[in-house]
Amino acid sequence: MKQSEPILYPIADGIACWYLPQPDNLNQALLDGYYRHKDEPDLRRSHEFEGRYENIYIPEALIPEIRPVLNTAIAGTRQLLGESQPLKAGLWFNAMEPGHRTLMHRHDDDDELMSAVYYVKVPRDSGDLILVQQGEPIRVQPEAGKMVFFPPALPHEVTVNESTEMRLSLGINIGPAE
Repeated sequence: MKQSEPILYPIADGIACWYLPQPDNLNQALLDGYYRHKDEPDLRRSHEFEGRYENIYIPEALIPEIRPVLNTAIAGTRQLLGESQPLKAGLWFNAMEPGHRTLMHRHDDDDELMSAVYYVKVPRDSGDLILVQQGEPIRVQPEAGKMVFFPPALPHEVTVNESTEMRLSLGINIGPAE
C-alpha cells in the first residue's frame, strides 16, 4: 500500500491534525494487536501514575500494522517543519480505562523534533487532549483515525475518561534518524 502525503489541517501555531482515510481496518488491527500483546511480561512500560502505566511499548515486529502510522508521522513532520534529513519515529500505546487521565507532561527529553498522537479507539466522553501554548489551553477532541502533531516542548494532558470503555491512542515522537 502506497503511503500518500498527509493533508494537514492547522489547529494553532505549530499544531496540526491529519485524518487517516478509512481507518477502520487499520484501527481494528492495532486494537487486536494491543489486546494480544499488552500483558506480555517483557514489554517496556513507563510513566506509572495513579495505578497504571501510561506508556506500553509494543514493538512493530509484533504489530506490523503500526508501520503506516509511523510513516504518516514522519511525512507529517517533514511537511510541518520542512525537514529533509532522514527521520525516525517511535511510538507507544496509551490505554485509558474509565476514570483514568494523563497528567501534564512534555516530550522534549531527547532529540525530538515533533510529537504526535494517533487515535485508535475513542468512545464518546473518553477525554480530550489539552495542549498549553503560551499559557493558553487548546482543547482537541479525539477521533478514531485522527493524528495530531505538536511541538514536543508543548505541555499537554488528557482529561478524565468519563466513558464506560477504554480509549486507545498511540503516542509518537519523531526525531532525526541516527
